Amino acid sequence: MIEGATQPIRLYGILAAAIALSTAAIWLASGEGLTATAFLGGIAVFLGAGLAFARMRPPAGSEDLAPPDWSVTVAAIERPGVAVAIVDRANRLVCANGAYSDWFGAGNAPPNLPLDRPALEALARTAREAWRDGAGAAEGIESADGTRRWAVRAERAGRGEDYLVWRFEGQAEEDFVADLARALGGPLGRLLSRSGVEAALVGADGIVRSAAAGFSTRAAGDAAATLAGQDFASLLRADERDRIFFAREGRRGSPQTLIHVPLGEAAADRAPDADAGPSLMLLVDAGVGLGGSGEQTGSAATPQLEALLGALPLGLAMTDRDGRLLFANRPFRRAAGIEDKPLPQFPSDLVVREDKGPVADAVRRFGKGPASATDMAVRLRGQPDDPVSLGIAGVRGLGEAAVLLSLVDSTEETRLKRQVAQATKMQAVGQLAGGVAHDFNNVLTAIIGTCDLMLLRHTPGDSDYDDIQQIRANSNRAAALTRQLLAFSRQQTLRPEVLQLPDVVSEVSQLLRRLLGEKIELKVHHDRELGPVRADPQQLEQVIVNLAVNARDAMQSRGDGSGKLSIATRRVTARDVRKMGSEIIPEGDYTVLVVQDSGGGIPPEHLTKIFEPFFTTKQQGRGVQGMALGGTGLGLSTVYGIVKQSGGFIFADNIPDTAGAKAGARFSVYLPVYRGEMPGTPKAVEAAPAAEWSGGGQVLLVEDEDMVRAVAERALVRAGYTVTACADGEEGLAAVANGGAFDIVVSDVVMPGMDGPAMARAIRKARPALPVLFMSGYAEEQLRNDIDIADMHFIPKPFSVKQISDKVGAILGSAR
Repeated sequence: MIEGATQPIRLYGILAAAIALSTAAIWLASGEGLTATAFLGGIAVFLGAGLAFARMRPPAGSEDLAPPDWSVTVAAIERPGVAVAIVDRANRLVCANGAYSDWFGAGNAPPNLPLDRPALEALARTAREAWRDGAGAAEGIESADGTRRWAVRAERAGRGEDYLVWRFEGQAEEDFVADLARALGGPLGRLLSRSGVEAALVGADGIVRSAAAGFSTRAAGDAAATLAGQDFASLLRADERDRIFFAREGRRGSPQTLIHVPLGEAAADRAPDADAGPSLMLLVDAGVGLGGSGEQTGSAATPQLEALLGALPLGLAMTDRDGRLLFANRPFRRAAGIEDKPLPQFPSDLVVREDKGPVADAVRRFGKGPASATDMAVRLRGQPDDPVSLGIAGVRGLGEAAVLLSLVDSTEETRLKRQVAQATKMQAVGQLAGGVAHDFNNVLTAIIGTCDLMLLRHTPGDSDYDDIQQIRANSNRAAALTRQLLAFSRQQTLRPEVLQLPDVVSEVSQLLRRLLGEKIELKVHHDRELGPVRADPQQLEQVIVNLAVNARDAMQSRGDGSGKLSIATRRVTARDVRKMGSEIIPEGDYTVLVVQDSGGGIPPEHLTKIFEPFFTTKQQGRGVQGMALGGTGLGLSTVYGIVKQSGGFIFADNIPDTAGAKAGARFSVYLPVYRGEMPGTPKAVEAAPAAEWSGGGQVLLVEDEDMVRAVAERALVRAGYTVTACADGEEGLAAVANGGAFDIVVSDVVMPGMDGPAMARAIRKARPALPVLFMSGYAEEQLRNDIDIADMHFIPKPFSVKQISDKVGAILGSAR
């Protein structure tokens, strides 16, 4: 301690000696005392300025402030039901209270919290606003499991404004019926009673759930009486003139006007588990709105009634006896689409022209007739395509108010109805397309088979040979069209394989580059560790080509026809699906094919229609050879059918214009990852069993279509088989029952009377080992699921002469 204290004294002594020696040296060198004095004065000024500057500096170590005591901050921000967190500019969590740690964990800093994507985007937007403007807020942020909701606010804080203070306040789910029940027992009920209106909340079973204090006073004589659980009707009585009184008061009391406000529909919108029909019962003294002489004073009761209707969550409005609107609360305005517009003069001004007369007539009728109520379907001017229910009730004793109108905001219900109608329409059109394709396949089988038989009698160079070939080629094109119809109706015969999606994209990439042309850039990207999928590779190629051709047409119709098409495969895990919160895609692992273009996007009004059959915006005749012709509207519907039949999902949306990327459309195809046994190397099927078949045999041919039966019979006879042809299932069964010794049964599936599967089951009772070959234009997988028959084989229509001959030979060869 002594050495440390004396060290500055030594330094000062050495400094003084140095100054004295310097001054003496200057005096001796110059020989002038004035020069030495000036030097000494300069040194003194310099040392004085240095000492002053040193005194102005803070003491050593004062620049490093002591670190803040965050435990004090935590104690200050600890609030029940409110999560508070403080982050710095590096987005590091520096402090948080207990509620935040319980809800989000101490290792997560906002906005990067374990929430779904929309919530994370809202929090990120709030953070940007807070750093930029000083504060930001977001409402309705939900937890990943949907059990919590928060209102979030972020504010910039700190001396250098280097921190953000986040507050998450819990929001309870709205239960307006429960809130109304509590309000009636509080200030709202007392306010109504002072205005001459007694209120009670009654369940669908007629039992009182809650009542205002004034109602309890008049019904039971005690404002604190609990009427919950009592029958509402037992608290009232009516006289011979149908006037209503409180049962306790009898005729000594004043007559009451009963206003019934049903709450069922609105309650169900907000709480699906709520009772079907809770109602608000309002009893108004008949004297309310009357002057001393008993004459009505016009609008005496209207302000009070307007205050009541304005506090209710239902869409309610009032009119006078002539049908003029007096008042409409906010829910009514919102449901009618006039929330920011002035109230029209008449209710009929809210509806389309065709409904004006019926609405005006009904309002006038209920305004002048007895107190009754009804509902009528109307179409609002703002929503002419979606009918809504307008409730009309006549009321009495409320001054000018003579009719009470009710309107429920049915936007969500309308959307669901539209989706159900669209799904029903798609299903009906799909069934029709499948039936048409099946019948058309029978016709094509006869045409193609007849052409094959004619070609056997002609050689190249004959005058008819080229014409027959042309007929056969056009028949094959028609068969491709029926396959598209079957794909749309999800009844196509698929031959699924376990495959990797990038392999399919690679196979079709060269074709796509030729189809797209030189002005359109094709980019392909694949994620790693993609799971295998089970699908028909040819059908997946058709999906990719159809989407690419549609994108090409969209880009060629804009500007110079240039653009960029990107095809990517993505890995989507079950966790990703859970974060998406989709109500359509089941939770699981998927491999996703994404096709995105820069063609400007799909018009919003077309997004819900693009997968409908025969919907198109292309010019007639545009398209690609071998694919669905542009303008027919079967391209995307075929894609939709193939994807759905493969167990997948397809979505379309628009990509907005961003820096360096033009706006465009994006199609996402979700295919479930295959989890079954992976196929190994195919076993060597040394020589096909059919090669051992020497030909010949007895064939039972059952087909109700004469043309198809004739072609198949001729084809099998030419191949060396003995054919017994039957026109229906009963005839085929009789042929076996009469002792026919057959080696194989070749039968159609759908026939009048006894169909093919029923006939096959009956034949198997007598001949259990007899093989059966079914011919059908429907999907093979669908038939195998519906027909539980062992040793069953299948050949799709249309087929050629060679195909049916080879198929029968292969089956008989394997059976031997």
